[in-house]
Amino acid sequence: MFREIEADVYVLVDGDDTYPAEEVHGLIEHVVRNEADMVIGDRLSNGRYQEQNKRNFHEFGNKLVQTLVNRIFNSDIRDIMTGYRVFSRFFVKNFPILSKGFQIETEMTVFALNHNFKVKESAITYRDRPEGSFSKLNTIRDGAKVLNILYELFKNTRPMLFFALVSFIFFVASLVVGVPVIYEFILTHYITLVPSAILASGLAVMAALFLIVALILDTMAYYNRIDMEYRLNMYFENQIKR
Repeated sequence: MFREIEADVYVLVDGDDTYPAEEVHGLIEHVVRNEADMVIGDRLSNGRYQEQNKRNFHEFGNKLVQTLVNRIFNSDIRDIMTGYRVFSRFFVKNFPILSKGFQIETEMTVFALNHNFKVKESAITYRDRPEGSFSKLNTIRDGAKVLNILYELFKNTRPMLFFALVSFIFFVASLVVGVPVIYEFILTHYITLVPSAILASGLAVMAALFLIVALILDTMAYYNRIDMEYRLNMYFENQIKR
């Protein structure tokens, strides 16, 4: 879609009449003034979404994804799952769409945060969908897709944190299994818990391997970010020359 459309400002909005079209000018203004590369239409700040939305678990799911993204990427985005967004040409022409469906909002947000695009939220008025219409979203199925794409993005953009956590889990498990073995050896200079010793050693080796993976992938991610910054700068310079 983005490849086929040439514009200076792009508007993305769900077609269910829950987002007021008349408020788009306020969102566009932030991009026109070069204040943001992505403007997020915030449904949550004024409380209207909580009043109008009666679907079970949707608010819980939104809160869960918001908390995870903000913790992982050290941000303060209030409404990550909103379907009302405005983009600059700079963002659109450099954003690789890898996912399909409902989870694309999460992918857009994470991409913008990871590559230091200017992100701004602007409060909008949310209204419930018209009577007689229905949502195609399934809370469990689509929620699982969002969590899966978040897992992939976390693993790929923050490999040090992700694999270091996995390494820490294996290390703690090796301690739990291995401490009785070590204690027995200190007291008796003999090991009877041979299976536990083997298991503890295996868990410790896995912990070390995951830590090595974390270091390697973090270095690769670092150079990928440098390459991305270089390409973004080149694109920006080419746009100025035009």
